[in-house]
Amino acid sequence: MEKLIDLAKQAAKNAYSPYSGFKVGAALLCANGNIYTGCNIENSAFSPTVCAERVAFFKAISEGVTDFVAIAIVGGKEDIGSEICYPCGVCRQVMTEFCNADGFRIILPHKDGVTELLLKDLLPHGFML
Repeated sequence: MEKLIDLAKQAAKNAYSPYSGFKVGAALLCANGNIYTGCNIENSAFSPTVCAERVAFFKAISEGVTDFVAIAIVGGKEDIGSEICYPCGVCRQVMTEFCNADGFRIILPHKDGVTELLLKDLLPHGFML
């Protein structure tokens, strides 16, 4: 878990966030042991903006990896990781598409420790076909 958190913090350093000033980093652990990282990348048109979590997922998926175990997410304007940085609704829906809601762990470090949730706790009625 600590390695995932450290990698998420490192990824946040690469964030491109000139509009919000809010940097986010994510580290995604796959069942095969691979870890994919991502950072948020903003755009002045806003809709092309992509979250750190989706960058990590899409990197893994584009390489044929689709079995996921956990993700660590950190964010903040200045003290990255001091406050809980929950994934947005779009990222939660992407997780629902590719992860087991009963087993996929979401790791959220903050100044008082680490909050860990299952996907089903963050999106209890996610849209699935």
